[in-house]
Amino acid sequence: MKSSLAPIMILVAAILWGTAGTAKTYLPENVDSLSIGAMRLIIGSLILIIIALFMRQFRIKGWPWRMVLAAGIAMALFQPFFFNAVTLTGVAVGTVASIGSAPVFSGLIEWLFFKIRPDRVWWVSTTLAILGCALLMFNTGSITVDPLGILSGLGAGVTFASYTIMNSRMVRNHPPIAITAIVFTISALLLTPFLLLNDPSWLATTGGISVSLYIGLFATGLAYFLFASGLKHVKSSSAVTLSLAEPLTASLLGVLFVGEVLALWSWAGLIMLLAGLVLLALQSRGRSRKIPTQT
Repeated sequence: MKSSLAPIMILVAAILWGTAGTAKTYLPENVDSLSIGAMRLIIGSLILIIIALFMRQFRIKGWPWRMVLAAGIAMALFQPFFFNAVTLTGVAVGTVASIGSAPVFSGLIEWLFFKIRPDRVWWVSTTLAILGCALLMFNTGSITVDPLGILSGLGAGVTFASYTIMNSRMVRNHPPIAITAIVFTISALLLTPFLLLNDPSWLATTGGISVSLYIGLFATGLAYFLFASGLKHVKSSSAVTLSLAEPLTASLLGVLFVGEVLALWSWAGLIMLLAGLVLLALQSRGRSRKIPTQT
């Protein structure tokens, strides 16, 4: 894969993620966040394993298993945090709180623990994107800003940033598709008991089956395959900022398909968010990723 295509792959992955919150609104009302998160991971991990086997990249020799397990736990925690934020605050604000906070956490984690100082373009693009997200958060339309939903979104931001940083270091020396498949399998195993404990009757409905398959196959399996492949050539902090295409997509879909209302300030926020993404994507395409050797 050409390194110049890496940021595009991450942007496409983020757009696919951005459809998950809207898809969730078509599920039966009794579906809890843990159950849909578990189904997403079960279907996603299965499709990723199939792709890895088909591509003959399912090699697990010499893996950093402690980091693999930690990444699996982070992805498992991200699911209920994210879907709970969407449930409590709506598709647009829930996604913005979840993914909009991730670049801050990612930059801080890399700076504090890995001594990687973000460059000037990252600061400019991330500031633009976060200001855009902030304007979306103060939307005066029909969206509810629930404090617990915002906290859930911040939890999703921390776990997503942690997963991205760990995954970016693992895919440098190991097949991205195999790493992602095993990480998601671990996450699925951690959340499956909650699926069994809660009412599973929604899985027998047409909406439950179709939405689960869409989120699992496209918004999870395909999206994270593209994301992991792109991480080989894009810094994790930049990848997290590029992932802000997710709240951009979610906000537009929330308006078009869910009936959510965005005020004028929110549209200005979307433009700022888009400007930050375009700036970072152009900068990322212009140079290859430089990440220190894993220790």
